[in-house]
Amino acid sequence: MTYSFARGPRATRSANAYASIDLETKVMSASPERLITLLYDGALAAMAKAKLYMQNNNPAGRGTAISKAIEIVDCGLKASINTEAGGEVAQSLIATYELITRNLLLANLNADIERLEAAEKALSEIADAWRSAVDVKKPAAVAS
Repeated sequence: MTYSFARGPRATRSANAYASIDLETKVMSASPERLITLLYDGALAAMAKAKLYMQNNNPAGRGTAISKAIEIVDCGLKASINTEAGGEVAQSLIATYELITRNLLLANLNADIERLEAAEKALSEIADAWRSAVDVKKPAAVAS
């Protein structure tokens, strides 16, 4: 029996299905801290795609990618902040997310790569801080 590799649209659908299953598995097995990391990863990936679309003069692709990044920042990251427990730090983080969203909107509206890069840099710095503070791998259990 032999197998042939799918090509064209069928291959793309297959790859997307496997990626979707992989992401679903990560989400279902993730801790709350890891879920936030996945949101950062998704938003940053969308921004990277938007940058490529912008460089290739593809406004539709740029708009779709930026919209995805905005949705993740607003509906995922910003919405997950506990303002009661977080106090002033939480309020500062919300303001930063709003600035990131504003930069993304202006980047899309004006095809402004500098605004896109500013949003990407700000979110990347927050994501790096999050990873180093919260999303650390637990050491393997030592056998006694």
